[in-house]
Amino acid sequence: MLDTVLGKLARQHDPNVLVGFDHADDAGVYLIAPDQALVQTVDFFTPIVDDPYTFGQIAATNALSDVYAMGGRPITSLALVCFPDKADIEILGRILAGGLSKMMEAGCTVIGGHSIRDEETKFGYSVTGLIDPKKIYANAGANPGDALVLTKALGTGVISTAIKKGKAEQSWIDAAIASMTTLNKNAAEVITAADIQDAPVGTAALGRPVEQSSTAHSQAAPAAFPISTMTDVTGFGLIGHARELLLASDVSIKIHASKIPILEGALACIHAGHIPGGLTNNRDFAECLVEYAPDVPENLRAILYDPQTAGGLLISTPDGEALTKALNAVGVPAVKIGEVLPNTKPRIQVI
Repeated sequence: MLDTVLGKLARQHDPNVLVGFDHADDAGVYLIAPDQALVQTVDFFTPIVDDPYTFGQIAATNALSDVYAMGGRPITSLALVCFPDKADIEILGRILAGGLSKMMEAGCTVIGGHSIRDEETKFGYSVTGLIDPKKIYANAGANPGDALVLTKALGTGVISTAIKKGKAEQSWIDAAIASMTTLNKNAAEVITAADIQDAPVGTAALGRPVEQSSTAHSQAAPAAFPISTMTDVTGFGLIGHARELLLASDVSIKIHASKIPILEGALACIHAGHIPGGLTNNRDFAECLVEYAPDVPENLRAILYDPQTAGGLLISTPDGEALTKALNAVGVPAVKIGEVLPNTKPRIQVI
C-alpha cells in the first residue's frame, strides 16, 4: 500500500540517498561522510504472542533485522507505542522491558520514542545504524552461479496464527519464539567481519560496478566469504523477498524445497488450516513468477509464502559452502537452499 502511494508522488532528488525505496530494499541509506552513511528503518505491529515481555523482544528483534540485512550496525532506536487508555500500564512496562533487553543485546541505545492512545496495542521501533557506503548489501547484486543461503527456519506466521486460535502445541510455540527472539547479529558479524579494505577503485565486491565519484573513492576487495547481496525474510515470505532480489538483480533463482528449514509444527499448522491472511496475500501476489516441480507437495508450496516475523537472512554468495560452515560455527543454523540463475522463465523454480 505504502509503495503504491509513494510511487505516485514526486521523487526527491538527493545525491546523498544511496538506497531509497526504488527496489524495495530493507532499509534506506543516506551518506553523511565519504566513508560513512546512516541506515534507517522502522517496523511495528500488533502482539503475536500472549506474554508482553516476549512480544517486546520479538518487536525489537524484527526492527533491528533490517539494519543487519543491509550490512549495517544499529546504534540508536526510538520506540513506537500504541496502547489502550484503560489498559494496565504494567503491561506496557513489560513490553518496553522486553524490547530494551534485545536493544541492549544488539548494542543499540533507545533514546526516546512516541506513544498514542489506541484501542489495539502496537509496538515497534525506528532504528538508525551506521554503514560503510562501499559495503551496502542492497537487493541488486545477485549473480548467476551464486548460492542462496537462508539463516532461519520458516513457519512463524502459521504458528502465530495457531497461537491466536489456541491450537498451537507448546513445543511449536517454544520453537517459534526462540526463532523470533534470536537476533541476526551473529550472522551479520560473520559477514561484515570478513570484508577486506583498500581494493582498487572500480572493483565490484558486491557483484556490481562502483561509480567513480568523490563518495566512492575506494571499494572493498572480495570478502573471505564474498556476499553478492542480502535481504531478510519477513512479511512477504521467502518467495516475496526472493522476488525483490531477483527483480532488482535481473536474475532468476532455483529453490530446492527439500532443503528449506521449517520450524516444528509449521507444516501441521498448514495441514490444519491455520493460514494467516498474509500468506494468502503473498501467494496471490507472487506465485505468478513460480513454477513447481510436480512432486513438491502443497504444504511445502504454502510455507514458501508464510509471512515471517524477525525472520532470517537470505544471502546470495559465490561461496555458499564456506559461508554456511562459518555461520554454523557461530551457532547460526544456515542452510544452502538454492542457486541464482541467468534471467529466464520461470523466474523462480521450486524443485
